[in-house]
Amino acid sequence: MSPTHSVVSLQQPAEKKCPSKSIKMLRRFRAVFRSFPIITPACKIPVRQDDYICGGMRMTGTLFGHQRARINLAIHENSRSLPILLLELAIPTEKLLKDMRLGLIRIALECEKRPSEKISVLDEPIWTLYCNGRKAGYAVKREPGEEDLMVMQHLYAVSMGAGVLPAENQDGQLTYLRANFQRIIGSKDSETYYMMNPDMNSGPELSIFFIRIG
Repeated sequence: MSPTHSVVSLQQPAEKKCPSKSIKMLRRFRAVFRSFPIITPACKIPVRQDDYICGGMRMTGTLFGHQRARINLAIHENSRSLPILLLELAIPTEKLLKDMRLGLIRIALECEKRPSEKISVLDEPIWTLYCNGRKAGYAVKREPGEEDLMVMQHLYAVSMGAGVLPAENQDGQLTYLRANFQRIIGSKDSETYYMMNPDMNSGPELSIFFIRIG
């Protein structure tokens, strides 16, 4: 399947695209970010087990990446749409998915407010990344590339699930996890995404917090 075909059946999201100034910034940060070493989080801080929040908007989230590379996080309006957000996280794919199988994971993404710019919290180009309270590097927003579009096309009809996609890459096979998330908008400077499990008593738990501070 060619990258051109992969774009055809994916729906455009209803939300607005990034402002051109933000795109320039994220390209600059992305170039710097790729030179950083991967920092593996310990993810051992105890957390409460009853923090699931009902309400909000239902979204689709996709975690994917090659085993020996950084993991990517895509947020979609639904499983058949292009992402409204695509982040590259400074955590190895294999490490994060393994930790998720062991318990609850909280990812906090923080950035500083810039009073001179009024953009959506999800349009920020770079974030400081914390996993269960411990700093784990950075997260950088980027535009979907050809491989990203191929992954999304392969998962076009998948609303929930985990598995491996065929890939020829020196970083190992491409692993994915897709689930529904509740999107809670706290303010113009904060959003939270809670992964929804069909069975609330079992399965991995993941919460993602976007916070603009200062």
